[in-house]
Amino acid sequence: MPVWGVGMEHNLFRYIWRNSWRDQSVILAIVVVSYVFYFISLDLPKQIVNEAIQGEAFVAGNATAKFLHLSIGPIEAIGLPELTLFSGFDLDRIAYLVALCFSFLFFVVLNGWVKQVVNTQKGRLGERMLRRLRYELYDRVLRFPLSHFRKVKQAEVATMIKDEVEPLGGFIGDAYVTPAFLGGQALTALIFIMLQSVWLGLISVLVLSVQLVVIPLLRRRILELARQRQLTARQLAGRIAENVDGTIEIHANDTSNYERADVVNLLERIFLIRFELYQRKFFVKYINNMLSQVTPFLFYLIGGYLALTGQFDVGSLVAVIGAYKDLPSPVKELIDWQQQSQDVQIKYEQVIEQFTPGDMMPPELQRIADGLPTPEGGLSVQSVAYHEEGGARLLDNAALEVGARDHLAIVGFNGSGKEALGLLLARLILPTSGTLRWGDADMTTLPEATIGRSISYVGDETYLFPMSILDNVVYGLKHRPVAPAQYDGRALVHYQRRVMEAKRTGNPVFDIHAQWIDFRAAGADDFAGLKARIIDLLPTVELEDDIYQFGLRGRVDPDAQPEIAGRLLEARAAMRRRLQEPGINHLVEQFDPARYNRNMTVAENLLFGTPRGPVFDHAALRDNMVLAGVIEAEGLKPALMAMGAKIAETMVELFADLPPGHPFFEQFSFVSADDLPLVQQLLNRVQRGGLENASPADQQRLVAITFPYIEARHRLDLIDAELEARLLSARRRFAETLPREYHDYIEFFDPQRYNAAATVQDNMLFGRLVYGQAQAAQRIHRLLLDVVTELGLKPAVLEVGLEHGVGTGGRRLSQAQRQKVALVRALLRRPRILILNNALAPLEAAVQTRIAKALRNEMRDRCLILIADNAALCSVMDRVAVMREGRVVEQGPLDRLARPGTALADLGIGMQMAAS
Repeated sequence: MPVWGVGMEHNLFRYIWRNSWRDQSVILAIVVVSYVFYFISLDLPKQIVNEAIQGEAFVAGNATAKFLHLSIGPIEAIGLPELTLFSGFDLDRIAYLVALCFSFLFFVVLNGWVKQVVNTQKGRLGERMLRRLRYELYDRVLRFPLSHFRKVKQAEVATMIKDEVEPLGGFIGDAYVTPAFLGGQALTALIFIMLQSVWLGLISVLVLSVQLVVIPLLRRRILELARQRQLTARQLAGRIAENVDGTIEIHANDTSNYERADVVNLLERIFLIRFELYQRKFFVKYINNMLSQVTPFLFYLIGGYLALTGQFDVGSLVAVIGAYKDLPSPVKELIDWQQQSQDVQIKYEQVIEQFTPGDMMPPELQRIADGLPTPEGGLSVQSVAYHEEGGARLLDNAALEVGARDHLAIVGFNGSGKEALGLLLARLILPTSGTLRWGDADMTTLPEATIGRSISYVGDETYLFPMSILDNVVYGLKHRPVAPAQYDGRALVHYQRRVMEAKRTGNPVFDIHAQWIDFRAAGADDFAGLKARIIDLLPTVELEDDIYQFGLRGRVDPDAQPEIAGRLLEARAAMRRRLQEPGINHLVEQFDPARYNRNMTVAENLLFGTPRGPVFDHAALRDNMVLAGVIEAEGLKPALMAMGAKIAETMVELFADLPPGHPFFEQFSFVSADDLPLVQQLLNRVQRGGLENASPADQQRLVAITFPYIEARHRLDLIDAELEARLLSARRRFAETLPREYHDYIEFFDPQRYNAAATVQDNMLFGRLVYGQAQAAQRIHRLLLDVVTELGLKPAVLEVGLEHGVGTGGRRLSQAQRQKVALVRALLRRPRILILNNALAPLEAAVQTRIAKALRNEMRDRCLILIADNAALCSVMDRVAVMREGRVVEQGPLDRLARPGTALADLGIGMQMAAS
């Protein structure tokens, strides 16, 4: 049996070494080799001063000296004589100086390159380990028990995975390499100083000891402050997330200022913590820098004295000072590393503490598996108890038998435990005690692949992912990759690199671009068959009409869906023929490039197309220079300015004494009540100076006032036949002269082409409803439905509707619509067992009964478990189980339990009283 609730490694250093020891070993080997180069670079300045400049290499009158003379020994302890490996080159004094200087430069460059290689490898290692850690934390989130989500906030979990582990990534690469690299550098420099002068070496050791002891002691409070800062910042993130989720309650209860006070309090705490942290951090930095500068002072004083008295040569003093110059930096960084190691260890422990609940699902139950046998038989609950963490007993010695083809209703008063039993039957929670079996199998040990593919569960609150309805419906079919993605060329090389990197970071080799949808599980062969299957299920849950409406408001890309676009053009032609029939030929004024449409705005008549993006959006047309240029070229500006002045004068007369919110503002939607004073000021300026003397800005405003004017709606008789003809001429000029770079921002109306920017309904109707006709919208809607049905286009419109986006958490849908989408998702994979845990509660009572009957018919040869507050739904099911105080007190056929004196009869009476 799998062990539930396995913890993570609590020691960060052990976690790092266990998962990266190979990479760490390679980098450490490079570091060790670099010590040799570093020591040589420290010794070369001494050789340059003593041997080349002061001439110690040219003793006894020698004109040349050996350069690159390499030898081993002699070692008298083992009797090894001097062995010459390379005799070197004979160089004169100048050449020898130049050779030593260039050697020094070479090792400086070499040391810098080695450091760059080490830093790069550290960075890659840190990012790999950060990726591994984040995946492990996310993997554990997917295995959390449901009860754990009641204790943690989603914002805090996301913050911990995204932000709080970020510093760990920078430290992971430094965990072993930095102390080895910097410690080796410091030790090499220290040994070099000791070889030159024991006294100067002892001074360095003394000062470094003080730094290594005093600084960490001072930094203990800094570490505690850093921990407090992290916890408080996490609280702030959680509080803000609560405010976002509860924004309706905040506004409804007028508690926005109370929430501000709470956040201000948190911000104050963060400020005080951070300010104290900065004070202490910079004080420690001051102490560290002061100690670092004491040593050079002593070197100059003592070393200079020894050099002046002849006890120490100048070259050695220069070399010692040069060596110490590189010593404070590694030591300081080592001290920083020590502080950082303690800091990240605290952060690491705080994070993993939140990701180690006691009853977490073991990973082997979520592994991808094919060919797993599905248990035969029904569900069996024997002596099951379930306690929440707070101690509440939701189930107490519950017992229930459900057959493989039973249609069972589970009812009970609130608090009876029926909801917990529904979660238990779907194995979304585990029993505290007792047995839960499916056939002969223990459900607590079954893989999630078996449970998730054979049992469908729908609760009373459905979460939909921010995708389309179709994506949310087929989400239940994405158990595993059923076919690999096809790659070639560079894409194949990139994929192979991704696979290799995933393996090195402990991530599973899953390809999101593979085919994840299991068509066979839904009884389909391809995506077209899958859509047909979904469309067949829509009437079962009474979602077809909603999806149809979404489809009418949806859009089709004729390049991606040429078939549907072609069929919709057929529907447009059919609508045109039907709209010519007596009795309805006056309801729609269709788009005609050669006619002015009196049921469209002036702006729509000029553009004669559907805007794409903000360039030609009606709200931005006042400042659109392209349209303004066409109006100017056609000589329309004076006429439109005069028309705008008349509209402004009418608006001021009509609205001057009307309160804001009056229906006239909605009917004559030229200006809002707030803008009316501005219109009055504009009109006064124009009346004083005349239209021809108006400023360019006022002229532009007057023209823009005419854009929303609709002659058939506003009926001010401002557009006659002559002005219509001039507007049509401007329409043609706009289409013919539109610069190429603007072609993507508008889709023109063309009777022979599908308009990709317009909705499906607008493409079929291809016109505007005539204002003032009673029930025109309802009659045209019925006509559209008739045409769609006659042409067999309804499945195509439903396919478009399935592409409707649901928004964050499904908020673009009503709660009832979300529940219906979840029901379709549950039915699509043809489960053996369907569990509805108050899933129908958000629906109206009559709708609940109809859908329950349809679901029973859909699941006629499989198991259906309906948990409901509505006792009337029991009449739809074959068997009923009644719960009270965490136990099943009655179960059996409906006709036997519906008699007076039974718990079901009492429940029905009680519910009716509660409803009344």
